[in-house]
Amino acid sequence: MNRRPASAAGFTLIEAIMVIVITGILAGVVAVFITKPVEGYVDSVRRAELTDTADVALRRMMRDIRLSLPNSLRVTSSGGVNYIEFIMTSAGGRYRDPADGSSSGDFLSFTSSTDLSFDVLGTMPASPAVAVNDYVAVYNLGPGYESGNAYNYNGSSCLAGGCNIAKVSGVAGNVITLDANPFAAQTPPLPSPSTRFQVIPGAIRAVTFACPTTGTGSLTRYWNYGFNTAQATPPTGGNSAPLANGASCVVEYTANATGRNGLLFVQLTLSSGGENVSMFQQIHVDNAP
Repeated sequence: MNRRPASAAGFTLIEAIMVIVITGILAGVVAVFITKPVEGYVDSVRRAELTDTADVALRRMMRDIRLSLPNSLRVTSSGGVNYIEFIMTSAGGRYRDPADGSSSGDFLSFTSSTDLSFDVLGTMPASPAVAVNDYVAVYNLGPGYESGNAYNYNGSSCLAGGCNIAKVSGVAGNVITLDANPFAAQTPPLPSPSTRFQVIPGAIRAVTFACPTTGTGSLTRYWNYGFNTAQATPPTGGNSAPLANGASCVVEYTANATGRNGLLFVQLTLSSGGENVSMFQQIHVDNAP
């Protein structure tokens, strides 16, 4: 008895080609609609990262500059780079002075270069505390780096020049001892009317922020390179670390007529992958010594 053969299963070559063609058309259509949203997402992520980096960098600059020694901030441009330099402080307090009515105690002397210690009135600076190799500054009239009858620590010539930043050699209770007394060499003496002093951390001292004026480069922070009479562009020695790459800056500094405060304007632009983000910050600078 003859039987009919079973129908063959599968598909023909023409059917396979048609499926491939239709799948390709659908994939192309989907790609057209998907590409722009994906590109937009990637661009938004890049912009968010640039904005976050710029915000963190400006906040770091603002925090440090607000701790600057009064009248120590200076700004210059050299070789297509803006340089913002200042002396960093970590704390402050009041020193014992005969004019405050005290009849006894260890006064900060502005007459005797051999008198190296003084009492701190009230609570000693803490968090951070005053430590050996820190510096004490009194009545900084600025601009903070002048030579001669200086308002700064100027290396080996500081004592002879009569500057107003002295290195700490010892701390015991409420008594601070200096390794030398440059205040007694000032002509005329320049005690603080409110008997105030500022503490400069020895591990930081002067700080510089450097940022290109045009194009792109690195926004860099320099510190612990010492004190320079002439502003170094860039500083040498010490430590440095980049805060942002692909950066350029516009920097302007204006001090008011009384010299008791100033305003620093910083516009930071970051670029990456064809994206640009620009942010600005106005930083109040307290110059009341």
